Amino acid sequence: MKITQIRNATIVVEYANKKFLIDPMLAEKGTYPPFPDSIGQDKFNPLVSLPTSIDNILDGIDAVIVTHLHLDHFDDVAKNVLPKDIKMFIQNEADAKEVKACGFKNVEVLQQGTVFEGIQLVKTKGEHGRGEELLKLIGEVCGVVFKHPSEEVLYVAGDTVWYDAIEDEIHTHQPEIIVVNGGDNQTLEFGSLIMGKEDIYEVHKAAPSAKIIAVHMEAANHWALSREELKNFSKEKGFSSNILVPEDGESYKM
Repeated sequence: MKITQIRNATIVVEYANKKFLIDPMLAEKGTYPPFPDSIGQDKFNPLVSLPTSIDNILDGIDAVIVTHLHLDHFDDVAKNVLPKDIKMFIQNEADAKEVKACGFKNVEVLQQGTVFEGIQLVKTKGEHGRGEELLKLIGEVCGVVFKHPSEEVLYVAGDTVWYDAIEDEIHTHQPEIIVVNGGDNQTLEFGSLIMGKEDIYEVHKAAPSAKIIAVHMEAANHWALSREELKNFSKEKGFSSNILVPEDGESYKM
């Protein structure tokens, strides 16, 4: 298994000899306006450039997984540059309809028992923030668990905060590797939209032997948790040996 942090939530997962692109946001630095109702209203998104060319990112990709359709997970550039016949895994029928409307021809909705080239892909739950009002506004999200006899179990949690269903997913699937979106991105009105440092600590406590990889950091105007703060917090709490906080472009072989 090899996991490469591209930028924000965009990662490349090489798993059982197949290569997955997850949540592609591929625009040039500063292309999009800041997310509303948040800090950093003078900063355009993405905040940083891609660490490599789009051609390099797309090279050899077998399938794309889009956990939800927010701009920082599936942007206009991704819609334009991805091959229209590439395999696309989408969280639900509503999102699949939108993706098909963009011209993609090989679109499949993730299920509990989805299988791609011998790899089991299990759709998992998530909540993109806290409170009924926010969740109604922001819509559904998902994560995905990867399973194959030749690999350790990988859990990509997606845009979610820590709550009881995440603990249930960990206990059910017993992942050895967990990728969390950990920038504590926030709105001024509703607070955290994804995991912050305390959420990530809860993930560690639920899976104390797992290796956690924290992504979705320092790339959009509404981030509130830096890489450095997370690293320092993990040292204070005694789990720094269990967490990796990659820079954009950095890869890990697991």
